[in-house]
Amino acid sequence: MRLDRFLAERIGGLSRSRVKALIEQGHASRDGVVVTEPSHGVRAGALYAISPPSPVPAKPEAQAMDLDILYEDRDLIVLDKPAGLVVHPAPGNADGTLVNALLAHAGEELEGIGGEKRPGIVHRLDKDTSGIMVVAKTQPAHQALSEAFAARDLDREYLALVWGVPNPAKDEIEAAIGRHATDRKRMAVVEPRSRGGAAGATSGKHAITRYSTETTWFGATALLRCKLMTGRTHQIRVHLAHRGHPLVGDPVYLRRTPAASKALPEELRESLLAFPRQALHATSLAFRHPVTGAALTFRSDPPKDMQDLLAQLGGNPTSNAADLIKGQ
Repeated sequence: MRLDRFLAERIGGLSRSRVKALIEQGHASRDGVVVTEPSHGVRAGALYAISPPSPVPAKPEAQAMDLDILYEDRDLIVLDKPAGLVVHPAPGNADGTLVNALLAHAGEELEGIGGEKRPGIVHRLDKDTSGIMVVAKTQPAHQALSEAFAARDLDREYLALVWGVPNPAKDEIEAAIGRHATDRKRMAVVEPRSRGGAAGATSGKHAITRYSTETTWFGATALLRCKLMTGRTHQIRVHLAHRGHPLVGDPVYLRRTPAASKALPEELRESLLAFPRQALHATSLAFRHPVTGAALTFRSDPPKDMQDLLAQLGGNPTSNAADLIKGQ
């Protein structure tokens, strides 16, 4: 018998789907050893246990932490999110998120704006992506900003350090993105979603990323400036990996040591291979104020870890492309 079915029947009070999720999250064991496969075959004489985690609050709780706020008024907050900060509570990150910090900063005025679970959030950055975000403080601002993001009536730019040198140096990547067929925690370039598709078929949403090469080093790595024309999960990471240029440090889409790394001096090669997160920074955001209509533009330099890596390579990402140092 499958483990999820066995536990659901023996314990009672938990649905099989809930038991399956708990197993996948590492809350089940056999003879004291964690089991994460719901399809694991139950063995006679073994002792199985399942330990559901403590319930989390229905609403995120306020937790004070330092925020790098670039602009704030009665309607919105623009901030520079550090790498490593999760945007909103989710399984595995019940607290200590940007939402928890925003509730502590803005108080009751933020509660319920756009929903209890993600108050104020109109877009997100991946945990280990740094850079500029805008958050709504009122319901009208939330609606207007959400509509602007949905209609792409704004400009977003990212700096991305990738393996290899893209050819052409400036291009548009148009490829639908959806869940990976076998690894549901990853996204992938898939067939566009269409009407009348087979039930359960993997299909994706239309996605466009524009990039231009700022500088290159040793023919092994390049700094790109990317513009999102759509907003899909992991979009830049997926599109560039699909083109054969995964981001330096990407723990999900960099699947093996890049062949391009062999062209680097040993010290540089080791530094890039050891970079602990995707080298991606949301460097600018421009939009119209959701209430006043004023044009707002915000820019942010990459954080110290990414700047140090670029300095080691020999380039300053805030300079004009012509001023950047190219590898010989």
